[in-house]
Amino acid sequence: MRITRTLLERQRALSALLPGVLVLSFACAGGLASCASDDHDVLLGEEELADAAPDTSEAPDTSTDAGVLDAAPSPRDAATSDAAPRPVECTSEPCATALVTTLGTGTTGGFCALLADGTVACWGQGTSAQLGRGASVALADSATPERVVGLTDIVYVNHTCAIDKDGSTWCWGLGSFLQSTTATTTRTPTPVKLPIPPARMVSVRATTTKDVAVGCAVVDTGILCWGMNSYGQVGPPEVGASATATYPPRDVPLPAGTTVASLKGLFVGNASFVLREDGTALSWGASPPLGRVSSLFPDPHPRPILLSGVSSIDVANDNACATASGIAYCWGSPPPTLTTIADPLERALPEPVPTPEPVVQIATTSAGGNTSVPQRGCAVGVSGDVYCWGNNANGQAGDGTKDWAFTPVKVRGLPAPASDVKTTSRSTCALLTTGKIYCWGDNANGQLGNGVIRDPSVVPQEVLLP
Repeated sequence: MRITRTLLERQRALSALLPGVLVLSFACAGGLASCASDDHDVLLGEEELADAAPDTSEAPDTSTDAGVLDAAPSPRDAATSDAAPRPVECTSEPCATALVTTLGTGTTGGFCALLADGTVACWGQGTSAQLGRGASVALADSATPERVVGLTDIVYVNHTCAIDKDGSTWCWGLGSFLQSTTATTTRTPTPVKLPIPPARMVSVRATTTKDVAVGCAVVDTGILCWGMNSYGQVGPPEVGASATATYPPRDVPLPAGTTVASLKGLFVGNASFVLREDGTALSWGASPPLGRVSSLFPDPHPRPILLSGVSSIDVANDNACATASGIAYCWGSPPPTLTTIADPLERALPEPVPTPEPVVQIATTSAGGNTSVPQRGCAVGVSGDVYCWGNNANGQAGDGTKDWAFTPVKVRGLPAPASDVKTTSRSTCALLTTGKIYCWGDNANGQLGNGVIRDPSVVPQEVLLP
């Protein structure tokens, strides 16, 4: 367990850029208005740092991990904002209030939406029963959204898991759903109730029984995680323990000062993340996408990542993205190379993604099935416009072309501002402030949800919500 020389060199290089100087970047006032950070940067010398330093009396204890950095410098040419995503205001029925991607063994994926009536509807790839329609059509793809069997009074949804108004957690499809004491994953065509205490949030990561399958939930007593512990997400690895062993739910110790009430987001990939109300985020697990320097691999101890002012996070296996003070950051798997062995830590730390305007929400995909660039993503701007970058071979960037988008391009054809965006390797969907959902890109498995299968589109198509 050691920090590689390459990552340490990068950390030292960051410190050497401004020796003895701290750059503080302030968010622009005025809600949706944005400004250039060049006009708001303040340079403080070493003698002034003590007076300018924030009160850390309630800060989490990070003394056990000398590799953690307090914050990453903001890009000096980027615009910043403290705006939040625009709310959804249903204009007509049917209306969606939340949008998520599904989980399964394929690379094309699908989507689910939480509807205003407390039900959940899914569409797209169904090879892992992730559409939740029962045994008779368990593995069928569908371009027509239909409600997941048996779910009512749902208040929270994440991938193929949902929480009802009583706090009960229900999951379907392929995942670590605590239905077996011997099998890491199970495939369930209809929702099953997880045997855990009432939960506020839940997130799972699963592809196949040979891959990492793990789940976590925020309950009244803290965070519970279960499943495989290959990446230390259930707890410190045990000497001699099998990497594929299945663990029952365990408490994950959080740093001092972290309470359940302070948690507002939970995300599980090859590393797990929790987002706190104060704009800081904790991570534990594999690197990438741990998002911070650590002397441990895997690192089972939740510690702050390299960003502050975080408003949203998305993680997909080995890749992660976040928005912080209106700036998009991404990190994770290394870029592909044909001539040399890729450095697994080349993109281990958050790197800014220049966007045309400040962004308030972000989504990413796993590197699996995405060979043209190491990562693709999309983000919602403060204006409600959506921007995408990365692989665009199927028109999934939404700019009306199939040209690779090496910088963020604006999605064309959305009839209203967006509140949220979610993306798979080949398709993208956006939840609009009207409660409608539009999708674009590949449609081989019905990912566009417009009732037509195997008919892709480079422009957004309305999803036919039930």
